[in-house]
Amino acid sequence: MPLDDRAIAISATFTAEAIQPGLAFWAGELGLDAAIRFAGYNQVFQELLDPAGLFARNRSGFNVALVRLQDWAAAGIADAVARLVDALRCWAAAAAAPLIVAVCPSAEPFDGALETLRAAVRDLAGVHLIAPAEIAALYPVAEVYDAHAEELGHLPYTSVYFVALATAIARKIHAIARPPYKVIALDCDDTLWAGICGEDGAEGVVLDAPRRALQEFMAERRREGMLLALCSKNNEQDVLEVFAAHPEMPLRLADFAARRIDWESKASGLAALAGELDLGLDSFILVDDNPKECTEAQAATPEVLALALPARAEEIPEFLRHVWAFDRARVTGEDRRRAELYGQRAERARAQRAAGSLREFLDSLELEIAIEPMRPEQVARVAQLTGRTNQMNTSCLRRTEAEVRGLEGECLTVAVKDRFGDYGLTGAMIFRAQARALVVDTLLLSCRALGRGVEHRMVARLGEIALERGLERVEIPFVAGRRNQPAAAFLASIGTPLSAAQAAGVRYEAGRSGKGTGRETCPTGPPAPPLERAAVDYARIATELRRPEDVLERIRAATRGPAPERAPDPPRTPLERELAELWASLLNIRALGIHDNFFALGGHSLLAVQLLSRVRRIYGVELSLEVVYSGEFTVAELAKAVELKEIEQAGGDYQELLEELEGLSDDEVRALLAEEQDS
Repeated sequence: MPLDDRAIAISATFTAEAIQPGLAFWAGELGLDAAIRFAGYNQVFQELLDPAGLFARNRSGFNVALVRLQDWAAAGIADAVARLVDALRCWAAAAAAPLIVAVCPSAEPFDGALETLRAAVRDLAGVHLIAPAEIAALYPVAEVYDAHAEELGHLPYTSVYFVALATAIARKIHAIARPPYKVIALDCDDTLWAGICGEDGAEGVVLDAPRRALQEFMAERRREGMLLALCSKNNEQDVLEVFAAHPEMPLRLADFAARRIDWESKASGLAALAGELDLGLDSFILVDDNPKECTEAQAATPEVLALALPARAEEIPEFLRHVWAFDRARVTGEDRRRAELYGQRAERARAQRAAGSLREFLDSLELEIAIEPMRPEQVARVAQLTGRTNQMNTSCLRRTEAEVRGLEGECLTVAVKDRFGDYGLTGAMIFRAQARALVVDTLLLSCRALGRGVEHRMVARLGEIALERGLERVEIPFVAGRRNQPAAAFLASIGTPLSAAQAAGVRYEAGRSGKGTGRETCPTGPPAPPLERAAVDYARIATELRRPEDVLERIRAATRGPAPERAPDPPRTPLERELAELWASLLNIRALGIHDNFFALGGHSLLAVQLLSRVRRIYGVELSLEVVYSGEFTVAELAKAVELKEIEQAGGDYQELLEELEGLSDDEVRALLAEEQDS
């Protein structure tokens, strides 16, 4: 039975409940309404394979497997990883929710085993890997391991590392769950370079280290499939001369899919870029050094994410690394070809302008359309199309990779190419036979292939399949979305509903109203409201919340209990005062008395393990968990246990004193210790 709520479900090879505060914090920051649930201890394999387990029932949430390879050392790392790969393949074949596999730090790197795992999951639909090096690069912490807590309760990491781990997982969940941004619109002066080209001249502007890092960062985003555009208040010729005068810049003019360089407002420039690229403003990120420009652009085009760079240039690289809006959950081959595809699009536009007629232009394209059953390696791209295709999309249903893989109906993919190049996989049809009809769940086609008759050929193929199976009708239900008016217009133009024979006979007629305009861009109709996005303060995350230590302090501040109603029993010795402060920090309370019970104050077994680990680190004494559970666990009792352990470890001359102390009260013990120390 599915869970009643959307959950972040966690299974680990070690004690992992200490990750809960960090995940809860980030769920709040991201507006993610998800409960955090834990599977049984060390049940990773069971959760991946059990059809009734927590993971399998969490069909609307996110599943997380925390794996520390050294926990499998006794069974053999290679064999355990091979078993894990088999379990992940079984999971991917049937899963409905995304799975994040976070490989956590081990005493040894186990590089070979990690690479085996990385290669195995690379093409598994719905499975996302986080490696230890990725966490360390983004969220470094001074102390990762807690050896004593590991020994006491198989709790291997410090509190701050658990926050780092939670942050990396939350960031991956965000990348999986959010519609991706597609275009980065970049300002020029003091953004791409230091200086003002209109005043300093092309030779006078400087590519300093922070701006070089910015350009390299943007070049990498372009390689991952994001489009780059220029949006600058400037004389265009001045900007062009800068690119010509600085061949050392990582970004070249050809790397920008479009540009608006004039003295109009940034909002006007963004709107023009959106029209040229045929993409919604909600898919744009504006990066500008001027906070005022960002504020104005955000006010006029609220769909756009406007990011003002830090005032101190040296902070720019780290700021950009922590803007989660740039993340991609998975980068497909189609993504890496996107810039190339937009270059081909420009060539087609020039050919269209040169053609004598629309029919002549379409004939010159030498279009080839391949409609075939979806292959396993195409799952990621089909899922991506359901998330990104807005205009020619009859249902607007968004699906994860796991949902695409688990479809009950059939799925056909559509690949298109012409003499200018390969469009790639641009469309999909999901359908099923029902009664005497072929019912289409989803028919979608990327804008890059619209206006060439591809959508007509898709319907015709559905009609052919219906006839082959003896079905009478092809039903294509339409669900109105924010932007899919072109899909509604297309269905109206072919006259749905259709008999199977009528569908098979659908043909494209260039230039005929309603049957394709032949334009290179998608018909947009009236402006549509932006897609809804939960508000995420990306700039705040990138500036105030990029260090795990800062996140941990926020968590403690947000959950700190109120001051006690009565005055607590004060510490009587320096040791009791230090321990009381340690307890207050760990329990996240303002004050406590030396006779208050640890568990009554909100403590639990994991915190007790962490407490004893810190006592060992600070005082050099090793206490067992019997101290916690053998009686009243208070600051006073802990101080007594620490003092007795110190005496015991001193040995020899103190043995008689130790025996005498066993039968004394706390006050008598301290008086005797003071007398002994003064003698």
